[in-house]
Amino acid sequence: MGFHPSGVGRATTLEQEESSRIAIDVGRPQAVRVALDAMGGDRGPEVNVEGAVLAAREFGTEVILVGVEEELRHRLRQHDTHGLPLTIRHAPEVVEMGESPLIAVRRKRRSSIRFGLDLVKRGEADAFVSAGNTGAVMATALVVLGPLPGVERPAIAVVVPTLTGLAVLLDAGANVDCKARHLVQFAIMGNIYARDFLGLPRPRVGLLSIGQEESKGNELTREAFKELEDEASLNFIGNVEGYDVFNGTSDVIVCDGFTGNVALKISESVLETMFTLLREELGRDLRGKAGSLLLLPAFKRFRRRVDPSEYGGQPLLGVNGVCVISHGRSTAKAIKNAVRAAGECVTNKVIPHIREGIALS
Repeated sequence: MGFHPSGVGRATTLEQEESSRIAIDVGRPQAVRVALDAMGGDRGPEVNVEGAVLAAREFGTEVILVGVEEELRHRLRQHDTHGLPLTIRHAPEVVEMGESPLIAVRRKRRSSIRFGLDLVKRGEADAFVSAGNTGAVMATALVVLGPLPGVERPAIAVVVPTLTGLAVLLDAGANVDCKARHLVQFAIMGNIYARDFLGLPRPRVGLLSIGQEESKGNELTREAFKELEDEASLNFIGNVEGYDVFNGTSDVIVCDGFTGNVALKISESVLETMFTLLREELGRDLRGKAGSLLLLPAFKRFRRRVDPSEYGGQPLLGVNGVCVISHGRSTAKAIKNAVRAAGECVTNKVIPHIREGIALS
């Protein structure tokens, strides 16, 4: 395989080969172009390719599959891709899930993560999606795309279901140690994301702490509280506690990455445990089994509301380009929705709006 002098692998459409069923529909209007790390995640190319096919078919998104070309061609031939806007960009190196982010950035300059982000940097893609090594994606995004002016730390923003709709929690794991000014930047970015992505005209911003009183919390939250009160662009409602995350009290929940990541992992574990215990109890006797059949539609609706794969991935806010990070255990459905989320960030101009919001703060 040959490469461009820039180091980015050449693009190939399998439509060019008579034996392939992949084609680009030139009759469609210009679609959002999303570069997908097709090698990332615990399940690798299998789910990434399937998710890309689903996204191209359902949303009309132009998906650029970045990875080992031979493997991707093999996977694509297992799907009906006729007329779908799918292309391949060859990247010979793969960043493993447990690999050091620093080593990945320094030594694997031809990885699917690096090549995908290069496409965004060069303007050949509008957004990047990866279910791969989160640390490597963040580190490479900072190197390739760079931070937005005025943003010291990027943050992972996660959409969570609440009793009244949806909310945004950030940071969900990008920054373990933060200063108060970083939380203010997170709040501004989360406020814009909730406005543009969730359609909330004036999101309520809460600071995650151990009590609602201003005096509660550690030194970080007490200092951040004062700075958030002085930020005129925000509808700051004060401290919120752990039980407020899902009850709809606030639309944006701000915290450091350590707290946010622990809170989300516990929440995911509680949901999985609850579903497991419920299945066990309903399957204990005939009465439970009969009742589960009657409740099945409600269970499906409930699971859909709380299923992380419905939201697909989390944007890394604060870098100079759309970068969406998916869970390492993502399914094809999650990848499909991550591509959708990336496309919506592009069409809603989330990055330009964040740049403007930070400049005005």
